[in-house]
Amino acid sequence: MKKIIVFDVNETLLDLRPLDPIFEQVLGDAALRPMWFAQMLQIAFVGTITGAYVDFTSAQHAALRMIAARRGIELKDGDSDRIVGAMSHLPAHPEVNPALLRLIDAGFRLAALTNSVPEVAEAQLINAGLHSSFEQVLSADEVRRLKPAPEPYRMAAQRFGTDPGGICLVAAHSWDISGALEAGCSAAFVARPGMVLSPIGKQPEIVGRDILEVAEQIIQRDP
Repeated sequence: MKKIIVFDVNETLLDLRPLDPIFEQVLGDAALRPMWFAQMLQIAFVGTITGAYVDFTSAQHAALRMIAARRGIELKDGDSDRIVGAMSHLPAHPEVNPALLRLIDAGFRLAALTNSVPEVAEAQLINAGLHSSFEQVLSADEVRRLKPAPEPYRMAAQRFGTDPGGICLVAAHSWDISGALEAGCSAAFVARPGMVLSPIGKQPEIVGRDILEVAEQIIQRDP
């Protein structure tokens, strides 16, 4: 039986670079966008590790306040909402839609699994024109444990009536790949510019420069 292919959303499917002009306008430096995303992940992960759960949207707002404070910038009314709200309107990377259709045509079942809260996840995929490619859109917020904790990956497997071994996670984040592999899933890494795998721990069998390369390897391995 073919594996269920489960995709991370932010940076894996969706391009965050359109946020750069907003960071330039609000904080004076587009280069702060990746710093903000990393700070947001840290806040969210600390919440998961300590048991003091922080949803992804709250972590994004908090990270913006921290980044602004480091720069000595006072956020104006609506600045935080403007940036966080733009997360729901990101475009897909150009190869994503044809790659998803290629996998569907090859008989694979697809799902999205994101740390974004459910309403944001749904809006993101609808606005990017990808929603119809997925049988399910799953949010780690449903189990109040964010990836790379094992619960979200197990939830994805349960929703499809399989065990984690029946799931292949596709992601552009090393921490997500590590989480999936430790949970018993297989994984495929999307080596987008600037993204590298951790040299520590289990390694994915599939690595591609984009989703299309990953999709072709998945099809070759599981025709």
